[in-house]
Amino acid sequence: MTMRMDTDRPVSLLHASGDGDRVAWVDTAKGMCIILVVMMHVVLGIGDRMGTEGFLHPVVAFAAPFRMPDFFLISGLFLARVIDRDWRRYADKRVLHFLYFYVLWLVIQSIIRFGDVADGSVTGLIEHLAWSMVQPFSTLWFVYMLAIFSVVTKLLRGVPVWALLGGAALLEIAPIHTGAILVDEFAARYVYFLAGYLLAPQIFKLADWALAHKPAALAGLVLWAVVNGFLALTPSGLTETGTLATLPVISLIAGTLGAVAMVLISALLAGTLLGRPLDYAGRHAIAVYLAFFLPMAVTREILLRLGIIEDVGVISLIVLIVAVVAPLVVERIVRNTPLNFLFVRPHFARIAPERRAARTQPAE
Repeated sequence: MTMRMDTDRPVSLLHASGDGDRVAWVDTAKGMCIILVVMMHVVLGIGDRMGTEGFLHPVVAFAAPFRMPDFFLISGLFLARVIDRDWRRYADKRVLHFLYFYVLWLVIQSIIRFGDVADGSVTGLIEHLAWSMVQPFSTLWFVYMLAIFSVVTKLLRGVPVWALLGGAALLEIAPIHTGAILVDEFAARYVYFLAGYLLAPQIFKLADWALAHKPAALAGLVLWAVVNGFLALTPSGLTETGTLATLPVISLIAGTLGAVAMVLISALLAGTLLGRPLDYAGRHAIAVYLAFFLPMAVTREILLRLGIIEDVGVISLIVLIVAVVAPLVVERIVRNTPLNFLFVRPHFARIAPERRAARTQPAE
């Protein structure tokens, strides 16, 4: 059974941009997600280096239950538009697209970190690149996983909805910790991607409901924040670092509620003064995800070496801003230049459609 997303969405959800009609709150949600993801890497990295915590550490902990679930839920929202295409066109749009950016930025990151990943040798670099096709490298696993999710979902599109969602939920609940990123992250995240695809009409209706019932939506968000904060910040007592939100079943509930909350927040913020920068970041979220590692590492190293600022939270905030803004600036600079292949998939990296001319496809 294949559920199709309703293409006649209410006008209130649409945001006209230079790229054509886009769903405003989806871009806002993606913007919030990418900032939370970058924040996690920035804050935890600096905290480890300085051996202490700052005021952003609780924010990272609060977002842990829903940060990646929401990212994958949003990533699955528009799958219904393309899943019934033939494999040639589908693979171009949903598989090769992501693999292109994974391989490209794998090479870029590996060259930049040549001494660390390759032991200073070309042979070591080749071995590292080969192994990274089995065990995704660094932060790039997310892009790789989107391609895998897309393939698996098309293969399973004839399976009843209840069986798909039920099976994916059981995978999330099961204690699967093999050490293989592709296996572990598939089990932990697939249910959210699948929910975004299968429940897209309900998710868009929920966003419309939030706009039509703002007081109720805000009240629900306050209640969610209290519950999520309790689950995310309360130690489970079963492990040294685990919280209640990491326990089986509870993690699924917390991830689902958090993803729903992010939909409500995004719907309420979209089009507002605060929502506009989030919208821009969301439209270029993958560009930020691909490139934030370098400005993050450079800015962090400079600040720590200078030692002028000693507060972990302040350093983390500065690095976070640079890590998010710098890729957006670079993406804007290289746009419509020969370097746009960094964020726009070129013609040669496409499976040419049979009856239409190939077009470049942006990373987001």
